[in-house]
Amino acid sequence: MPRLPVSPAAARRLLTEIESSGRGEHTLAVGGAGKLAAVLRQQFLRGRAEPAAVRLGGPKNADVYVHVLTGEPGEEDLAALRRAGRERVPAIAVAVGFAGDVATIPYVRATDVVRVAAGQSFPLDTIACAIAARLGEDGAPLAARVPLLREAVCERLVASFARKNGLLAAAVWIPGADLPILALNELRLVLRLAQAYGADSGRERLPELAATLGAGFGLRALVRELLDMIPGAGWLLKGVVAYAGTRALGEAARLRFELAPTPRPGGASHAAP
Repeated sequence: MPRLPVSPAAARRLLTEIESSGRGEHTLAVGGAGKLAAVLRQQFLRGRAEPAAVRLGGPKNADVYVHVLTGEPGEEDLAALRRAGRERVPAIAVAVGFAGDVATIPYVRATDVVRVAAGQSFPLDTIACAIAARLGEDGAPLAARVPLLREAVCERLVASFARKNGLLAAAVWIPGADLPILALNELRLVLRLAQAYGADSGRERLPELAATLGAGFGLRALVRELLDMIPGAGWLLKGVVAYAGTRALGEAARLRFELAPTPRPGGASHAAP
């Protein structure tokens, strides 16, 4: 019987880590321009979100803080953004109707500024992508409560883990040395995707984990066959197969969780569009 690339103990530690990260009240806070902030909050609540998962107010105890601006930041704006930085809460600025350059808003990274022309609706997909980019893996528990973030968070997860595995496989020259890390990354990806869809991440995920390991074995066998056929380009081939294989596993997991019925979050109600 072939030896598993990931030990049962490592798999259990991973399950425990993912489960622990999902505990607590993961929230998205929206502040800034009063009426527009309230509108943006309401739009974030679409898609069967938990009402308590998106709140108006400052960044304290939030996973991410979205601040709406309609002009040059005033003292209250600066205080809220400064507080987010002090409390280590990622801040996204949504600049509405700015005529000039908005890339230098204090306490906000230039890549975390979303610009909206006056009179246009909020670009929710763009804002969600900015949030997903800042949160990385930590966006999965929030996406479970705020489905509007799910697509951006899951796409970010799949792309990130595929890139990691592609680079790792290309860089490691010793045959088989990269297998445990590649497999562990694939397991972590599947568990994070399950978490983002609000699926259980405990023993119920064992079939997905077994399928992931099985697919990983198949991919490694394919690489060994191809290496014999294409000598001299082993590092490139390994990287390409690891990237494509991890991405395929992630997309398949996304489809499975998308189609699987998931329980409605406790207390959730439809928000008005």
